[in-house]
Amino acid sequence: MNWNKDKSIILTQACLIVFAICLLALDVGMYWVARWTEETRAVYFALLMISGYGISVFAWIVLWRLWRFMSNIKRGVIFTKENYMHCFHISWCMVGAAVICFVCGIFYFPFLILFAASGFVAIMMRVVKNVFQQAVEMRSELDLTI
Repeated sequence: MNWNKDKSIILTQACLIVFAICLLALDVGMYWVARWTEETRAVYFALLMISGYGISVFAWIVLWRLWRFMSNIKRGVIFTKENYMHCFHISWCMVGAAVICFVCGIFYFPFLILFAASGFVAIMMRVVKNVFQQAVEMRSELDLTI
């Protein structure tokens, strides 16, 4: 199979759709997941519900921003302010999720694993955002050059 940029973008968008379906299922079933976790692991139900839906808000924003980012790349619109702003918003959503996970990690240790993962993704997105921002600035300078 000949793998190219278009197939990679389609695969990424398909994965985003799968993640959105899974997130929707988790949002719908959050009550039952929280009840089951509370009964089996002695965790506070309210903590799980608040943290679950709080993180879900950030996850929906991230999925939407990633979808728009990939759509821009698919159209060939790459080094633009819009794209580095997508990275900026994704990174801050990951920071928000990390904060929620850190606070919840005080009461339930596995949230600290999610805290570390979301913090790492936030850092990676900041790096990507900075690269895109520099590329946009360089491109605008080159556009002004004759």
